[in-house]
Amino acid sequence: MSNVFAREELAIILRKLQADGKKVVFTNGVFDIIHRGHVEYLGRAGELGDCLVVAINSDASVKRIKGNKRPIVSENDRAFVVAHLKSVDYVCVFGEDTPYDTIKELQPDVLVKGADWKAQDVVGKDIVEARGGRVVTIKYLDGRSTTNIINKILEVMQ
Repeated sequence: MSNVFAREELAIILRKLQADGKKVVFTNGVFDIIHRGHVEYLGRAGELGDCLVVAINSDASVKRIKGNKRPIVSENDRAFVVAHLKSVDYVCVFGEDTPYDTIKELQPDVLVKGADWKAQDVVGKDIVEARGGRVVTIKYLDGRSTTNIINKILEVMQ
């Protein structure tokens, strides 16, 4: 059974969990080439509540944000891999440039982003805090990034 859902289906599941007193944690990103930094970040995010939801940018969204050469890995494959990480409970894919509409529909209790974001600038902060939730930033593992991996591959392959 897959834990990748359309946003509308996932909203129904999360409402039931919250009605049972479970704390829903939400984060989002591209998660193009999964690496240790991703796994540690998602593990720490998962510790902040009872259920971790990861929203993944669609291929079209990634192209608009990062350029035509990205993503390297398709949205279906990225969703599959992230969904199978131990710390992740649910995954959805969103097509907008920001996760604002996804956050609005899913109504998480905790919103998590990397510490490269200032808490006051996190997209969806207003939605989460309006219902008594909180925003948490998590420091990235230094030197671990998809861009670094891509650059190393390019260097080695020259």
